[in-house]
Amino acid sequence: MQDIFNAIEGLSAVCRAAGADIPGEELKALQVGKVAEEAGEAMHALHGLKGLTTCSDDHSWAEVQNDLTGAVIAAMIAMHYIDPEGWQATFREIFHRRTRRGREALAV
Repeated sequence: MQDIFNAIEGLSAVCRAAGADIPGEELKALQVGKVAEEAGEAMHALHGLKGLTTCSDDHSWAEVQNDLTGAVIAAMIAMHYIDPEGWQATFREIFHRRTRRGREALAV
């Protein structure tokens, strides 16, 4: 997991440099919006996979997974933007709390 955290911090630095002229609070909001954009792309790919779009684009489960991964990366970068020092601990705490029922089910 630490490799992923390190990669996110590196990507965050690249993104921050690209948005250096944007105020911090606005950059945070834009990054949260990026999460929604990536999730929307995953949904669009799913609709295309199921033939539910008016465009003639062919989609695959691999494309859905690609867009879902983009949403996860965007979310982790947003968490880093919000709290550069404590985001890893926050992520771990929330992940642990939100996966409690799964851990309990696996222990049975």
